[in-house]
Amino acid sequence: MNLITATALVMGNIIGGGIFLLPASVAPFGTISLVAFGVLTLGAICLALVFGRLAQRHPDTGGPYVYAREAFGDFAGFLSAWSYWTMTWVSNAALAVAAVGYVHVLLPGHGSKGLDLAVALGALWLPALANFAGTRYVGAVQLVSTVLKFVPLLFIAIVGMFFFDPHKLGSFHEGGGSTLGGLSAAAAILLYSYVGVESAAMSAGEVRDPERNVGRATVLGTIGAAVVYLLGTLAVFGTVSHDKLVKSQAPFSDAVDAMFGGHWGGTVIAAAAVISIVGALNGWTLMSAQSPYAAAKDGLFPAAFLKKQRGVPTFGVLAAAVLASALTVINYFLGTGGVFEILVLITTFSATVPYLLAAGAQIYFLLSGRRDKVRPGRFARDLTLAVLAFGFTFWLVAGAGYAAIYQGVLFLFAGILVYALMAARRSDRAERRDDEERTEEAREAAPSPVLSGSGPGA
Repeated sequence: MNLITATALVMGNIIGGGIFLLPASVAPFGTISLVAFGVLTLGAICLALVFGRLAQRHPDTGGPYVYAREAFGDFAGFLSAWSYWTMTWVSNAALAVAAVGYVHVLLPGHGSKGLDLAVALGALWLPALANFAGTRYVGAVQLVSTVLKFVPLLFIAIVGMFFFDPHKLGSFHEGGGSTLGGLSAAAAILLYSYVGVESAAMSAGEVRDPERNVGRATVLGTIGAAVVYLLGTLAVFGTVSHDKLVKSQAPFSDAVDAMFGGHWGGTVIAAAAVISIVGALNGWTLMSAQSPYAAAKDGLFPAAFLKKQRGVPTFGVLAAAVLASALTVINYFLGTGGVFEILVLITTFSATVPYLLAAGAQIYFLLSGRRDKVRPGRFARDLTLAVLAFGFTFWLVAGAGYAAIYQGVLFLFAGILVYALMAARRSDRAERRDDEERTEEAREAAPSPVLSGSGPGA
């Protein structure tokens, strides 16, 4: 993947389907939510810069896993890989279910449980097929889908400024309480808007000139997503009256209708949403295979995850698609919506574990004297960025809520059993290898037998 494709991967993974509901989600807090978005954007850019610096040090596939293992050892690396892997395939199932709702807007009157399941499974397996074709096709799909969703959203954001009415904004802080409380409450909803900032670092091994391009793609993709987020939300705030926006189920559609009249906005936005979700699934399917692949190379995940074709870990793609499909079937047929919601909550916490470990790894590398590939003049700046990124990620954890942290920690600890099994197998293999080496050394050290009847006098 070149710089443009890697940037599209970052932007496409950050911008999923949630953006189409975000303005309505934060409208109850007032325009203070725009301030919260700005603060979060600065934190996300700090995290992006840290990933760029880490990729210069370790330009390998696996991103956060590689950094955590190098800094803190196998166990920390495993926790990073385990958390990231579970987050990807569970969130893929959630994205597929979200796509069904937008398909209903495009094709009204064709809903049934079986058809909805077929649409959701199609949303999972079409990106999986693109991944099986190789990174070249993953990059092509990601680039096209990112352009197709970025252009209409940016169009609404820019054109919306010409229809902007400040009287529709509502008050700065709605709902009473302190300003700081309102800022934190809005941020809690917006916190995970930037999950995916690590996408280029995760696939560094498949990026051309990763030491140079991973950092650039990460920052450019994050800034591009931020432009869409901030301008789009501001345009919706200024074109849809506040009392209507709070109750809106399709804020961008309402904004299009307010700007141009009619009721065709819903169809346009639904099409953009489907494209956005499919593009996000394409990128996240690749991400779901990269972390276990990197861990499997070190014996921390089953060896099956090492199977790779055309730059893509095919077994990892298959495993993620199967697990996400199983969750989708549970959601539609077993009626265990509560279980599905719990698993989605787990993803909100699981995403932060690799971020915290990566930021901590950068702090460790800088403070332990391992400043290779870091210019002396950059030390203070890099350390400041790493501390800010760690603080930003810590804020993500705090904003996840008690339920997400509780469920996420339980699922994280369940991975300890997997680590114990893999560590035991590695230990057995290491002992057998040592025994074989000792046997070979003993054989080489033993004196050679003297053949009877040999010698010049025989």
